[in-house]
Amino acid sequence: MRATINLNTKRFFVATGISLLLAVVILYLSFAIGRKEFFLLLNTDLGSAVDLFFQYFTFMGDGILWVLWLIWIFRTKRKQLLPLILASFALTTIFTQVFKYFILPDELRPSKAFDDLSQVHFVQGVTVHATSSFPSGHTATAFTFVLLFALTVKRVDTLVLAFIVAVLVGYSRVYLGQHFPLDLGGGIIVAIFSVSLAYVVQKRYGGG
Repeated sequence: MRATINLNTKRFFVATGISLLLAVVILYLSFAIGRKEFFLLLNTDLGSAVDLFFQYFTFMGDGILWVLWLIWIFRTKRKQLLPLILASFALTTIFTQVFKYFILPDELRPSKAFDDLSQVHFVQGVTVHATSSFPSGHTATAFTFVLLFALTVKRVDTLVLAFIVAVLVGYSRVYLGQHFPLDLGGGIIVAIFSVSLAYVVQKRYGGG
């Protein structure tokens, strides 16, 4: 008989609502102020210490974190969550890559979108990309973790910490000159769709 996993759907809906609100605000400001203008407001040189912090903190949105999540599942013997985790990973990756490389492959990043690059703050040692800007994959990954935490982790302070980390990961992409804020909003929406669909997969194949 398949064991039942108690997923916190109420907290998931709250986290989804907050994330969606943030995405809508980002998208609205991107169009109201202007994509480039909003970027320049956030892409401000805050000093060498902040440069160093975001240069490495941005990797908190890297796919390697999925490996740590899977290790946690097996160490805590919660293998019933595998459909949720694997579906979230697969869907986030698919949606992000399809937009980046098939739907909007020529969407310019800040390093190519500005004629005068003296306006843009870049961090020395960070290789900036030129195209496939929308959406931000790091932001999508970070907010996918937030929504997964909302479903599976009991401690509210852990969820709040995850949300703060996700916001900082998103901001790091603008601070490092890798993405426009518009891309962050797209990444959050990708996370919402991915985890929502993965939740359906979990209910069907893993219990919950």
